[in-house]
Amino acid sequence: MKQGKFLCVLNPMVWIWASIFLLAVQALAKDYDYISISNPFLNKTPVAVTSFKAFSGHEAEVAAGAQAEQILKAGLDFTGYLKIMDPTAFLSNPGESGIQLGQINFKDWTGIGAELLVTGGVEELDGQVKLQLRLMDTFNTKLLVGKIYSGPTTQIRAMVHRFCAEVAKALTGNFGVFGSKIAFVSTVNGNKEIYSCDFDGFNPRQITHHKSISLSPAWSHDGQWLAYVSYAKGKPDIFIKNLRENLGAIVNYKGINISPDWMPGKLNLAATLSFSGDQEIYLLTRKGEIIKRVTKSWGSNVSPKFSPDGRMIAFTSSRSGNPQIYIQGLDSEEAQRVTFTGRYNTSPAWSPDGKKIAYVGIEKNKINIFVISVYPHIGNPVQLTAEQGDNEDPCWSPDGTLIVFKSKRNGGRANLFVMTAAGTDQRRLLSMPGLQSEPDWSGDTGF
Repeated sequence: MKQGKFLCVLNPMVWIWASIFLLAVQALAKDYDYISISNPFLNKTPVAVTSFKAFSGHEAEVAAGAQAEQILKAGLDFTGYLKIMDPTAFLSNPGESGIQLGQINFKDWTGIGAELLVTGGVEELDGQVKLQLRLMDTFNTKLLVGKIYSGPTTQIRAMVHRFCAEVAKALTGNFGVFGSKIAFVSTVNGNKEIYSCDFDGFNPRQITHHKSISLSPAWSHDGQWLAYVSYAKGKPDIFIKNLRENLGAIVNYKGINISPDWMPGKLNLAATLSFSGDQEIYLLTRKGEIIKRVTKSWGSNVSPKFSPDGRMIAFTSSRSGNPQIYIQGLDSEEAQRVTFTGRYNTSPAWSPDGKKIAYVGIEKNKINIFVISVYPHIGNPVQLTAEQGDNEDPCWSPDGTLIVFKSKRNGGRANLFVMTAAGTDQRRLLSMPGLQSEPDWSGDTGF
């Protein structure tokens, strides 16, 4: 997470206050690893989020606190590993009695089963707010995270999500999904265009305006570049676009140019090209220049996805007679078959820890999402979706806790859904006109 950007929102007076506050927190808190997000049998940790204390109590301040509380609850709930407790069970109200560590009666919270407590306070003056946010361990009576954020009321959502990222870091060891975005395909007036939205489906924004068919968006590791396929020039070519500057390239070799995927940590891509007559996977520069040919095999080789260390790719190949998932080192010509169950397995997506691959499989004429271990050895497939329409296009969140995917469970219409890595908590990501598909989850792009 980009901490420097957070500090820029603090004014000088807040700086002094914040420095004292943060030093106190550092003295009290220590590194915790409460939640193992790789545990497939993970139980949600109950967290109590209290009403915000409005220090002056005027109407705009109360409204800002209510807004921040709603965003905070939704953000923590989205993680899939925290359970937001029902406030009707609360025995005390820090919003009235006090939100600081020494003002909390922790027995009120352990008595109702709250393992974590989040308190908030808000000050508002002329459209500017200052938020005080704290995460506490109720059983050990510890302050785990304490932050102050200030800025215009229009930035409340970003400020709260910065705090959610700090909570995730304290509980799991990484900043989670809060600074990430999701690119996807949506139909618009009979065409398909590329959109992006926040991690939770908010703020959808149209990126392409080709008025054609655009597919397969892929984020670069720094979130500044997006590669995608478009038929804007009459055939499938790969468009490479810098989202902040007027830079880009088009990969338009003879034949098809499809399924781009960025190499982690570098501005190189893997993609399928067919200028040689076969659909083979190549490694390209961001300008579309060929660095090397990766696959050399009979049949189609498509949908490359890099491993997190960038040394291997997973891909779909028909070399065995029907589509199956394979993995191969970039410096090797030997591919290892991963899937053996079912006659049609496609769309691999490598988990951020490099240990699993999610993919789409067809069994008994049902299209569903599966996950299979690939490290330290290839395991047995585990089905994540079932009995709810066709489910395709899996993509992992940057922390590996969630998977976003396309599902036709709502009357056969394609929409984006999200679930935990274990397949639980399946829910719709966003609601907007048209049909949505092919999500790609970025890393941290900043707030």
